Amino acid sequence: MVNGSDRSAAPEDGAAGSSTEQKNPSSRSLSGLDGLNFLMADVRDGLGPYLAIFLKGGQQWGSGEIGIVMAASSLAAAVSQIPAGLMVDSLKIKRALVAASGLLIAAACLLIAFFPRLPVVVAAQVMLGTASAVIPPALAALSLGIVGRRLLPARISRNEGFNHAGNFFAASLAGGLGQYIGYDWIFYLVCFFAVASAAMVTLINPREIDHELARGGEQKTEDGKCEPVLFRDLLKRRDLLVFLASVVLFHFGNAAMLPLAGQVLAQSHPGADAISLSACIIAAQLVMIGVAWAVGRAMKAGYGRKTIFLVALAVLPIRGVLFSFVDFPVGVVAIQLLDGVAAGIFGVISIIIAADLMRGTGRFNLAQGLVALCVGIGAGLSNLVAGFIVQGFGYPAGFVALAGIALCALVFFLLLMPETRPRDDGEDTAPARGTLAGASA
Repeated sequence: MVNGSDRSAAPEDGAAGSSTEQKNPSSRSLSGLDGLNFLMADVRDGLGPYLAIFLKGGQQWGSGEIGIVMAASSLAAAVSQIPAGLMVDSLKIKRALVAASGLLIAAACLLIAFFPRLPVVVAAQVMLGTASAVIPPALAALSLGIVGRRLLPARISRNEGFNHAGNFFAASLAGGLGQYIGYDWIFYLVCFFAVASAAMVTLINPREIDHELARGGEQKTEDGKCEPVLFRDLLKRRDLLVFLASVVLFHFGNAAMLPLAGQVLAQSHPGADAISLSACIIAAQLVMIGVAWAVGRAMKAGYGRKTIFLVALAVLPIRGVLFSFVDFPVGVVAIQLLDGVAAGIFGVISIIIAADLMRGTGRFNLAQGLVALCVGIGAGLSNLVAGFIVQGFGYPAGFVALAGIALCALVFFLLLMPETRPRDDGEDTAPARGTLAGASA
């Protein structure tokens, strides 16, 4: 057995390690994954809500112009999801894709900071949205290609823990910098994280990345290649379609809850809304760190993917009903802890279910692009429908409607989605020559 730390560095990412030996990634590569997930938590989301604050408070932009530039990023990200997944599946330069995407986001942030004019900011937001679509599937592909299928659940759980810790750290730092030094420093913070991410990726040994495994393939020929399933055939898979519909329904019932709660606070407690929303975000991130760890432990203990996802779905209707009765800051923050549970579970289990469903297809990262697209569709529908309901019938009705949609998502997933945990999960052995049926770290 040759340990990953003893292997000489490959000249390029394409030189993946042999699939004929049991995977044994080095601690250096695993530390690189930890660092990337921590640092990329801030980079992949770009400026997020801080852009609106910068443009409104620092540049005196109108709400219409701010809406245009915010929409530009969202639309670019949505359009780029499937191409990004296909690219990550096809290319072997996954480390370079992560680094280049981060640096592209850094360049876009600098453009906005130095040239805050509408055409420039729109172009930069398109860059941000496009680059941010590449990072999540690339990180998941690196994880699968390095640790193998058997340890992927634990690895994704760890990834999400570092991701939420990074979000907590970055949100706290960005809030302090923006409040006490100036909005410009938020841009520089993102740039720092991006450059640090590009440096962190060099810790990953390219010889330890099995690129066939990283895209969900199984080697079936003597030359170790596998023809990926055609896209049109992929969309004929009932289990995948049920899962994608469940993702849409999950976010349809969830996405608008916090924005509506913020509007309720702005109406009932003016002046306390901003700090309360910040407390909601930070508290939820802290809960997500623990939940990500717990999900990993639950899967290791043998709990099925379906059971774990049902817990997340069951939380949403409760949260919606509670929000319909509460309009004070402490109550909103307390209820928002439930979002930490639901979102923390979804962040881990959605990747694992996608990996299960795509096993042997060579389309793991394409499936992640489809999931991300469904997240965007669900979130868009949530905000659109809830907005009209609130406008016509009030905030309690909006929350109850979202709770009803979430309940439908729970029933839909319970009745139609099968368990995806493979029978050999946790029992993979070193793969024989010419096959990638399993890999252990």
